[in-house]
Amino acid sequence: CKNDVQENEKKRRSRKLMEYKIFDNLPQEAKDIRTAVFIDEQGFKNEFDEIDDTAKHILIYHDGKAVGVARFFSEDGKEYHIGRVAVLKPYRKYGYGKEIIFAIENELKKTNAERISLSAQTRVSGFYEKCGYKKVGEEYFDEFCPHIAMIKKL
Repeated sequence: CKNDVQENEKKRRSRKLMEYKIFDNLPQEAKDIRTAVFIDEQGFKNEFDEIDDTAKHILIYHDGKAVGVARFFSEDGKEYHIGRVAVLKPYRKYGYGKEIIFAIENELKKTNAERISLSAQTRVSGFYEKCGYKKVGEEYFDEFCPHIAMIKKL
């Protein structure tokens, strides 16, 4: 029980230090986080693409330091896609990933968005299910990594 209390206190303190910002372009801090997580840690090669030029990008900060990132975009204004969700390794397990998802959802609720889709690495699909996303279709590979499409109605 003591460990649970200590862990909850850590999370509560972390939330007080949390803030996020949304950008119309890909900031260097976002590039650095995505490079650290997807290229250096996970071994992906094709991390950056033309969608980065038109997507909105969210950075989440802990005590002024950028620790997590994601991007979101739409082609029709009704369905949005969330992608490239990444949190630096030392800051995982503090709820930053969930905060990023919920912050994007709150932003999209201000628009005409009806649905959000994402392409989850299969190994973390449970995280997205806890955020209310449902698996659709069959598993597929992005580079060498198994992924699954997921959706959530707003």
